Amino acid sequence: MPQPRTDADHGSATYLLLIACSGALGGLLFGYDTAVISGAIGFLKEHFRLTAEMTGWAASSLLIGCMAGAVVGGPLGDRFGRKPMLMVCALVFALSGLGSALAPNLVAYTWSRLFGGMGIGAVSVLSPLYIAEISPERSRGRFVSLYQLAIVVGILVSFFVNMLIQQYGTTQAPVPNGMTSESWNTAHAWRWMLGVLALPSVGFGLLLLPLPESPRWLMKRGRRSEAEVILVRIGGTETARRELSQIEESLGVETGKLSELFHGGFGKAMLIGSLLAVFSQFGGINAIMYYGPELFKAAGAEDSRAFLSTVILGFTNLLATFGAIALVDRVGRKALLVAGVSIQVLALLIVGTLYHLRGDPMLLLASIILFLIGFAGSTGAVTWVIISEIFPTRLRGQAMGIAVLFIWASDYVVTQSFPMLAEGIGPANTFYSYACCAFVGLVFTILKVPETKGRTLEEIERSWLGSRRQPA
Repeated sequence: MPQPRTDADHGSATYLLLIACSGALGGLLFGYDTAVISGAIGFLKEHFRLTAEMTGWAASSLLIGCMAGAVVGGPLGDRFGRKPMLMVCALVFALSGLGSALAPNLVAYTWSRLFGGMGIGAVSVLSPLYIAEISPERSRGRFVSLYQLAIVVGILVSFFVNMLIQQYGTTQAPVPNGMTSESWNTAHAWRWMLGVLALPSVGFGLLLLPLPESPRWLMKRGRRSEAEVILVRIGGTETARRELSQIEESLGVETGKLSELFHGGFGKAMLIGSLLAVFSQFGGINAIMYYGPELFKAAGAEDSRAFLSTVILGFTNLLATFGAIALVDRVGRKALLVAGVSIQVLALLIVGTLYHLRGDPMLLLASIILFLIGFAGSTGAVTWVIISEIFPTRLRGQAMGIAVLFIWASDYVVTQSFPMLAEGIGPANTFYSYACCAFVGLVFTILKVPETKGRTLEEIERSWLGSRRQPA
């Protein structure tokens, strides 16, 4: 009589899914905290009477912290473990949300956002890194893409919360003598928008408590037996033995010196990861995400319709990300990127033309929806997948930190410069410039980005160390 299959034979897919989903929730906080500014920035601008330059600073100050967090998040994760540092990030998110909401002046607001940015920067390294290191190669793309799914859920939640608070301020908020509904929004709505973050931050910290540590980090620290228990529960005995052997082999080849990332095969991986990070941002995604309501107002939409339009964008972002999750392990990373970036170039050209011709706001919304389908269905998810896969085990935390630093630095440039570009050269030329950047990114993807579908992390690592022929 055949014996029933057990978790020890084949592992537990449910257990793996629970780990990946819990780890990915850091992305939800990341998405909320970065995108919430789209609803708050107009009220902040009025409340603090900001110039275009200072409006850009109020929106982008968070990103300075993100850069710092990306730099230190990887090395701290390498030293203390992925799980403990994710729990620290949860605490930082909660404190930052409360600090931003209670800020009495722009200086206090800025420091709170900078502090919160450090949590975002660190979690943007640690969450995809943790998920990649704990997932088998056959499903790693889908599981790392859950992180991007969590980001877009956070973005959608922030847009929805922003809309509800704006509507409450307009129609239901108690208005003292001498104050209009709009002045209530200017004084208070942005505080509520920012402060809501504290609640899910506590939930994220609690969900992390029962999670295991990354088995690859445990192996790096010489804790083989603990790593084996986790790998057996995830993939079964045979898979665990194979992965343990591969991890030991890769750790034996690496020296663990940071200089490895700047020459030879790993140097090429570092260059590809960093440039991919830059091009993912220079297409202008966060000009849309951070200034969405202002974009629609500039096209002639009234306030309530502008906020509703951002919610529609949030739903589009979410649905397209499901598409990326379904396709990333089927069609491959590179093919998905090429198709998605091609759509982005076309959509950005249409957006620029609509601003040039002063087209209807509904056509503008449709064009931005097309752009988001291209971005969320490819670049948004695939960038995180690739940069979590292509670096060596001993240095993966530090290497991802560098690549993610480029994401946040590029995001900062776009966010800080957008108000000045829109005021200086106009929205049409601004979006034409984003289209040019996206096209250069498309050419780079076709010529240089490797395909990593279906390979273990150790196989990808060996491909950089092999012959002069690099992976295609």
